[in-house]
Amino acid sequence: MEYYSRQISKLIEELSALPGIGSKSAQRLAFHILNMPMDHVEQLSGAILNARKNVRYCKQCFTLTDDELCPICKNPSRNQKIIMVVEDTRDLAAYEKTQKYEGVYHVLHGAISPMLGIGPNDIKLKELMKRLQGDVDEVIIATNSSLEGETTAMYISKLIKPTGIKVTRIASGVPVGGDLEYIDEMTLLRALEGRVEL
Repeated sequence: MEYYSRQISKLIEELSALPGIGSKSAQRLAFHILNMPMDHVEQLSGAILNARKNVRYCKQCFTLTDDELCPICKNPSRNQKIIMVVEDTRDLAAYEKTQKYEGVYHVLHGAISPMLGIGPNDIKLKELMKRLQGDVDEVIIATNSSLEGETTAMYISKLIKPTGIKVTRIASGVPVGGDLEYIDEMTLLRALEGRVEL
């Protein structure tokens, strides 16, 4: 039985398709949006459309940005010789919150997972290897402590070791199976400071 009109039901359906939003949350959001002033709704929909149209990959580190280079890659005070490899932009943001890392990043946009059919060619590994042809002293592998993250770390380590570039892995402190975006800054900082060479 339909409880709501077609347009309300459609709004709830679209919102519930977002990750982490169940049907009850979708209903709450839908009714909140319907009660918002029209100019706020227009700002929200405009922000969504503009982000979708204008956000792209940084041409150097492949994080999401609305410019050719992201603010981190453009920052002259960042150490371009140290590259931290992360799985996605949210992991980069988690490390930036520590305000202690002064190098740059490389975002893979995934991890190697044979079970899901994701191989080395499906993530930004070729782009990383191309960057390493420049002046790089260290690559810090900061993939998640999951099976996929560990597999990716070992694969990257085997690719980089023959180049003579120092390869390190973030230390324990990050729980196995934990996603970096949900871990507090202190734990991330400890993991960064206690990294070990692979």
